Amino acid sequence: MEQKIHQGRNVKRFREMLGIKQEALAFDLGKEWNQKKISLLEQKDVIEDPLLQKISEVLKIPVEAFQNFDEEQAINIIANTFHEGAVANNSGYINCSFNPLDKMVDLYERMLQQQKEMIDKLEKLIQNK
Repeated sequence: MEQKIHQGRNVKRFREMLGIKQEALAFDLGKEWNQKKISLLEQKDVIEDPLLQKISEVLKIPVEAFQNFDEEQAINIIANTFHEGAVANNSGYINCSFNPLDKMVDLYERMLQQQKEMIDKLEKLIQNK
């Protein structure tokens, strides 16, 4: 099956889940970045590995998340795994050594924790003014 992972869309998706604006990501990536460049980046199917690594460090999200996350596939997995009368139907994961749903929950929890830390930092900055 042809891989149709859109890395730029994944960067946008995770950035938005973290509540980070394009301008803030641009600022964290360095002087040569701006909102417009982030917008163009998020339209790219494939992002060069060194840049993806830098984005990964800034957003604190594993590079693999940008390279492998397929929303359509995730929706299909959820739709096919949880249906009426079934708690979990793992037929698609017989040879899988981990539960993909657990991995997604872990990722969301890490993202929520990062967002909480960001809010705490902002609150401290506001109080110090």
